[in-house]
Amino acid sequence: MIDLYTWPTPNGHKIHIMLEETGLPYRVHAIDIQAGDQFKPEFLALSPNNKIPAIVDQDGPGGKPLAMFESGAILFYLASRTGRFLPEDIRLRWSVMQWVMFQMGHIGPMLGQAHHFLSYAPERIEYAMNRYRNEANRLYGVLDKRLAASPYVACGEYTIADMAIWPWLRSHERQGVRMDDYPHVQRWFGELDARPAVQRALQVLAERRRTTPFTPAQREVMFGATQYQRR
Repeated sequence: MIDLYTWPTPNGHKIHIMLEETGLPYRVHAIDIQAGDQFKPEFLALSPNNKIPAIVDQDGPGGKPLAMFESGAILFYLASRTGRFLPEDIRLRWSVMQWVMFQMGHIGPMLGQAHHFLSYAPERIEYAMNRYRNEANRLYGVLDKRLAASPYVACGEYTIADMAIWPWLRSHERQGVRMDDYPHVQRWFGELDARPAVQRALQVLAERRRTTPFTPAQREVMFGATQYQRR
């Protein structure tokens, strides 16, 4: 049994998808990041950077529980544990590694900043809005060129690299991106969206997704939270 500490965000969905694709049994523990659950001592003991997701594999190496944070590392761990979605061929395996790092270092941070400055920032800062909108489109262009030459991101088969990137592209309109401008990304996105495991993954905590604007208290927790960080 895997205990999953998560919330319905792109980084959470990455692990939801992997767990559904592999069929590993898991228990969901909701970490409400709008209410500040990520700063509670019991969660920080699992994820010291106060970010979701985190897992505890109750049957880890040697039969002992193993706690992990950082979604990219969790994907590699689950792939190694199950022997799935990470090719054995060394060249293909390193290709998966580099594209997961591309997601962790570029897709997540840059698209996250696009979300912030285009949708959430209290002031409309044109320089920041243009900066991250342009960077979002640049990254979609990188993916489009790659997917013109390959059916999946890392290689000719579906891997954790696809699972890592796909959830971040669900909000392309909020990133200032027109999906029609990237036909190869659009083809790939639709194919993954049709996978039953992906659709099941999107239902994890779906009822908890925010449908209203942030309250001042939620905004402080999400984008300020200095009082939590000092605890």
